[in-house]
Amino acid sequence: MAQAREHRAACIVAVGGGAVIDLGKALSGLSVSDGDPGEFLERGDGPARRLEDPLPFVAMPTTAGTGAEATKNAVIGVPERQAKISLRDARLVPDLAIVDPALTDGAPRGLTLATGLDAITQLIESYLCNRANPVTDAICRATIPTAIVSLHRLMQNEDAQARDVMARASFLSGLALANSGLGIVHGLASVIGGRGAAHGVICGRLLASALTVNAAAVQRRSGETSRFRDIASWLATGLDRPIEDGFAALRDFVDAHDLPSFENLGLSQTEIESVATMARSASSTKANPVALDHDEICRVLSDAW
Repeated sequence: MAQAREHRAACIVAVGGGAVIDLGKALSGLSVSDGDPGEFLERGDGPARRLEDPLPFVAMPTTAGTGAEATKNAVIGVPERQAKISLRDARLVPDLAIVDPALTDGAPRGLTLATGLDAITQLIESYLCNRANPVTDAICRATIPTAIVSLHRLMQNEDAQARDVMARASFLSGLALANSGLGIVHGLASVIGGRGAAHGVICGRLLASALTVNAAAVQRRSGETSRFRDIASWLATGLDRPIEDGFAALRDFVDAHDLPSFENLGLSQTEIESVATMARSASSTKANPVALDHDEICRVLSDAW
């Protein structure tokens, strides 16, 4: 921010992954707004200050995961709170987003897996959440099945066509979440990510257990689980497993391709209770298909751990 002010920046261009694009968004607004950056974050201790009109901002994603080039929020790590908090303003949506799948060609396998799982999680949570609507349904139904197939293919070999599909899926996942909401996976990820772990890895580790716990909770409360059956079918088909094994297929997939475990990420089992408590008040959690109680959220974490 100091450098942008010193150079009297007239435009901000961010070339990189989701963290880089979020940094660019934040700079476009904060570098022209006086005051402590923390005053503009949604910290829950009073209304966030309003930014001045942001600088023009261009986003060029080099990973296929966050969809940050399509959203209005910049996620900022706040270490003293061990949390990630959003700087949110409709004017932070990039003025220009250049989504060129070739910029993701040859990305490391582990990065491809983690970012791809982030995009798929965002699409799935947008489809299942309590704010889903006809527009987001159309995006998600058209995108989830091909994204799963393409990520599976990229774990086997480099594939330019699969890279194209994942770049599109990432962008559309940003559009979907911006027009619906997310769920418990992102509610938990906002807390766990504040401790330093990579966002896509967290989402990938949580998704299968969150689907299982949520499906059971929805079954008990309303019995309407057709959307969960859709997801299970798309996962099973995309991962070459029997239809009834969809959620298990996802769990096996992340294990088979060495996605880091929560133990490797530094999350202790003794922290499960406190993380679950903090996640209940996260903004993403409020869009979960049903309101999960504390024990159910703990089950999502313990099963994933």
